[in-house]
Amino acid sequence: MTLAIRIEEVGGPEALQLREVELPDPGPGELRVAVRAAGVNFIDVYFRTGQYTRPLPFGAGLEGAGVVEAMGPEVEGFQRGDRVAWASAPGSYAESVIVPASGVVTIPNAVSDETAAAVMLQGMTAHYLTHGVVETRPGDRVLVHAAAGGTGLLLVQLLKAAGAYVIGTCSTREKEVLALRAGADRIIRYGEVSFPDEVLHVTAGRGVDVVYDSVGKATFEGSLACLRNRGLLCSFGQSSGPVPPFDIGRLNHAGSLFVTRPSLFHYVADREELERRSTAVMEAVSANRLVVRIGARYPLSDAAEAHRALESRETTGKLLLIPG
Repeated sequence: MTLAIRIEEVGGPEALQLREVELPDPGPGELRVAVRAAGVNFIDVYFRTGQYTRPLPFGAGLEGAGVVEAMGPEVEGFQRGDRVAWASAPGSYAESVIVPASGVVTIPNAVSDETAAAVMLQGMTAHYLTHGVVETRPGDRVLVHAAAGGTGLLLVQLLKAAGAYVIGTCSTREKEVLALRAGADRIIRYGEVSFPDEVLHVTAGRGVDVVYDSVGKATFEGSLACLRNRGLLCSFGQSSGPVPPFDIGRLNHAGSLFVTRPSLFHYVADREELERRSTAVMEAVSANRLVVRIGARYPLSDAAEAHRALESRETTGKLLLIPG
């Protein structure tokens, strides 16, 4: 038996219920891992609320890090006691979880369990946004929404390392300071000014090459207005709600714009790509080229409070659940 956060009915944070569940032995190609830390992400909110669907009941969480307890048949390259991390194992809000070995990577000695849990999903997201959706080049001008969030802080750092000029948005002075420390060249506090007007002012009317938008509904129209001709809007999240349907012909009239709605899981679809992206992120963390901010830690039983904090948009950096 293990303690785990289960969702029996979709809804608000109260839908996250601590339950004692039976954990099966790992099957072919699977590991059983004792979870040391689980990452809290907006995709978990989307599943909890029913924006993304999954058969009920189900275990909450996708991301974590821990220690291998047991291995199923046909597993190679891992042994008991290995420290491992993953970005996509349903039910990761738990004391122990079954994970597919194909989606697990070994944690380097220089990286702690908590840091590994904090950086797998958001770190690889920042990596594929910088080196996947586009290949960022020196001199590119980009806009990053929610620049002081967990993904935002990592994305700003990777974009700067690739040579981009980074404009970020955030809501408070505290968040502005964090984003500037991460390397942002300019911060716009969107509650105080029109961010499209400010972006066009900063770029002398040209607009930016790419907008990275994890907010969705509330920022979509403004994000389009920030782009140069043939610019790209990368809409990779919907913390404010999904983007409504729109007339694709508008992209023509606005300057032959591009829009993409990517997912990390299509950018780590095979083992080689997963290892390449995770290695790049872990090596950057190990060398202190990528700084991971853990905003708060919650006991597993307080998963609902962690979700409330995330949805409040008052958090900075990564939120973790710590079993035990």
